[in-house]
Amino acid sequence: MSDLQSKPTLADRGQALGLRLITRAGGLESMKNPGVRRAVERVLYNGAKQGFKAQTVAGRAFAKQSGKGDPTRPAPTKPRREFDLTPSEDQAMIQQVARELADELLRPAGSTADAERTTPKELRAQAGELGLTLIGVPAELGGVAEERSAVTAALVIEELSRGDMGLAVSLMATGAVATALASYGDASQQATYLPAFSDEKNPPVAALALMEPQPLFDPFALQTTARTEGDSLVIDGVKALVPNADTAELFVISAKVDGESRLVIVEPGTEGLTLEEDPGMGVRAARTGRLTFTGVKVPKANLLGTADDHRDAVRRARLAWAAAAVGTAQAVLDQVTDYVKERKAFGEPIGYRQAVAFTVSDIAIELEGLRLVVWRAASLLDAGKDASAQIAHARHLAAAYGSQIGSHAVQLLGGHGFVKEFDNERWYRDLRATGVLEGALLV
Repeated sequence: MSDLQSKPTLADRGQALGLRLITRAGGLESMKNPGVRRAVERVLYNGAKQGFKAQTVAGRAFAKQSGKGDPTRPAPTKPRREFDLTPSEDQAMIQQVARELADELLRPAGSTADAERTTPKELRAQAGELGLTLIGVPAELGGVAEERSAVTAALVIEELSRGDMGLAVSLMATGAVATALASYGDASQQATYLPAFSDEKNPPVAALALMEPQPLFDPFALQTTARTEGDSLVIDGVKALVPNADTAELFVISAKVDGESRLVIVEPGTEGLTLEEDPGMGVRAARTGRLTFTGVKVPKANLLGTADDHRDAVRRARLAWAAAAVGTAQAVLDQVTDYVKERKAFGEPIGYRQAVAFTVSDIAIELEGLRLVVWRAASLLDAGKDASAQIAHARHLAAAYGSQIGSHAVQLLGGHGFVKEFDNERWYRDLRATGVLEGALLV
């Protein structure tokens, strides 16, 4: 990619970003924890299309491990004395890291990644080295989190999506699986799979696959089923629009098991699991594919968490998509604000026209409303409270206003908003996904 080649190397950028981050991070309370400090220092200083249906190819081998005792969970978020949505110092630091990665690497790579339906390996490596895919994994399991924070995850997804939503989904799909294993997995599942995710030199690509190819898909009325046969589960069904489907080395899918919707761990290469292309109109850099399960047999021990955990994952995924909508909508607002100030008609900037100014204001109002609901829902999750209503509100606002914001921008930019030369054409398509897709991301 010419945009990437014209800039300093990723190793140089990682070192520079790491030095800036360690300067800010050194005095933070969380850095007093030796495990967190070691993990942060480690990530800071280590610097073929297929249009046919085919059997998925086995990736790395995950050696079965027997965990000891209870599983390790991220600690609950420390409560604040007063209701305050302002990011903490730790959260602001991580947000800044994600913002710089988005500005310096994701935004320049977005157009080419969308056209080629691919995520550059350099970007994936950089996100892994910075620990962004491990923000839901506690330090004891090789991650960088002292506590599980939906707010922190939402801020990261928002910032990365401001750079490019397709690339953000591709990168953070791996983080969703790592978070699911840390939050719902038993000790053996954590011991078997999580060590690979903390390998900054060669972390796996993974995907959380909930979506199915049926109209008005309901993640609580699944058509993918898993029946019990002795010590095994036999899975039949189809999962659609799965990010990184052709490169993923681990899947966490949803299936109906004994009448309940559950999460199941499935490794690629399992007999009966086939892959085909499933490109969408948006988030194309995530290279979505379709997985077909025909008598796929996995150990019953691959059940991940409980039915309640599946419900929790669905809600957290919906909130994550709303956070992605916030980020891309912010990119839209930034672009049209500058454009209406610079574009002149009849001797003055078009932003002086009342209709134009009001449209830009509508975008800003809808964006801030969505951001406030997302942050409030995330803060309620962190406080251990029921956030169902707020997550539903965020989902509705993302569906109703996400694509509307993109459409307004197309209108304001005129012909420029319709052509691929301007990023807004891509952002408009991506924003449409946020009110439709299920799974893939997690906060």
